[in-house]
Amino acid sequence: MTPESRPVSKKEVISRLKKIEGQARGLQRMIDENRDCEEVITQLSALRAAINKVSLAVITGQLEECLLCGTRDPDSQEALKRASRLFMKLGR
Repeated sequence: MTPESRPVSKKEVISRLKKIEGQARGLQRMIDENRDCEEVITQLSALRAAINKVSLAVITGQLEECLLCGTRDPDSQEALKRASRLFMKLGR
């Protein structure tokens, strides 16, 4: 199992979110300081990529949990459907 394919723990998700929070604060500072537009856009792109990555990690974890629990259970089936809908929202 590669590091990218292993499930992400709650602790890792929280850590990633804290990094994202720091990036957002940095962007606020950049805008407040009237930094170059290209620099701001580059950082916005990095922030979006970080958010997408943590979103996929959370949804993937949910899908894996549903599949490991067995999709024959009606609750698991509904959870899998919810996770799939969340995954599709990321593309919007």
